[in-house]
Amino acid sequence: MLYESRTCKQNYSKSLHTEKTFELVETEKKICFIVEKTASKLAIKDAINTLYEQKAIAVNTARTIYGKKAYVEFESIDIARNLATKIGML
Repeated sequence: MLYESRTCKQNYSKSLHTEKTFELVETEKKICFIVEKTASKLAIKDAINTLYEQKAIAVNTARTIYGKKAYVEFESIDIARNLATKIGML
């Protein structure tokens, strides 16, 4: 479990705080994270499940000038909103 925790923290960098990401939480039940360039979708999904104890439904990634973005979708808007509040996004 300790190895899994270290791997999760290495892949995860931080959440992205912009007006667009606030809107994603409220409309599409998604939260945007900046992750390592080498992180796979499965590793990102496992990291969210391990670090925040929330089940991620889907993960979409995009490479930008800020690094690799991961758009993580959750089961409901309430779960996404509660997690966003927990990590200090809202």
